[in-house]
Amino acid sequence: MAKVVAVCRSKRRGVRKEPISRGLFVENYGLVGDAHASSETQRQVSLLARESTDKKRNLVSGASPGDNAENLTTEGIDWPSLPLGTKVSIGQEVILEITEIGKKEHPSGYAILPEGGISILPGEGVFAKVIRGGEVKPGDKIEIRSGNPLPWIDK
Repeated sequence: MAKVVAVCRSKRRGVRKEPISRGLFVENYGLVGDAHASSETQRQVSLLARESTDKKRNLVSGASPGDNAENLTTEGIDWPSLPLGTKVSIGQEVILEITEIGKKEHPSGYAILPEGGISILPGEGVFAKVIRGGEVKPGDKIEIRSGNPLPWIDK
């Protein structure tokens, strides 16, 4: 079963994010309290699999949730293998849509964080927009959804 390992946020861009006990995700905005949250971007939420950090552990200082500047650390999903437009449900309420795989401005797939360390989010992570908001916490189940229209969304 795919699940959320950690929910993380930061007040500044380009730094490691701190794990929090739960996060509120707002439709067409992102994670409340996170520097990347904005209705002006398609990169409202960043996701990175624990399996990616384990695979690249020799490049990452620490490899703790949030160290790669991701909002959601997960396990059980190979995020870069999903096509753009894939929708995922998280927990009881939240629905995200994958809008970008990796970051184009980091062709190496890695970024050096200002306080040191290497982020693998640009090469191994994905970005999403919030289709339906709600609360997310560690342990919440993640399901890949597909199809359009989405009959499983009961708005």
